[in-house]
Amino acid sequence: MIRKATNNDCRILAELAVQMWKDNTVDSLEAEFSETIKTDDAVFFIKYENETPVGFAQCGLRKDYVEGTETSPVGYLEGIFVKEQYRNKGYAKELLSVCEKWSRDMGCTEFASDCELDNAGSLKFHVAMGFEEVNRIICFRKGL
Repeated sequence: MIRKATNNDCRILAELAVQMWKDNTVDSLEAEFSETIKTDDAVFFIKYENETPVGFAQCGLRKDYVEGTETSPVGYLEGIFVKEQYRNKGYAKELLSVCEKWSRDMGCTEFASDCELDNAGSLKFHVAMGFEEVNRIICFRKGL
């Protein structure tokens, strides 16, 4: 079962997300998700096996420029995660499908995502799900 998350689910989302975004804490992600979920431009979905939350996806509407796209807004996969012991069951594909449907329902005709250059697993997933690579970049920062 996949269900759209509510504000009451932010702790569950954060506990899943911290396994992917390891530089964060459950508390910081919970606070961030609590704010994000209140907007009309973002949504979270939780995948359950029986009553156990085993994965989630976050998607949103990007109204700024998105690499390789021609329209606005663009549905954007902000993050997707399935616990390791539940992988290879098609759960991430199901979550992605729900995100794409939500984006179409929001008027989008394009859907995009990104991953770090060294994240081979994410790249493999995106290619398997029908995404086409449109660009590679390295971002820089300099303190002033």
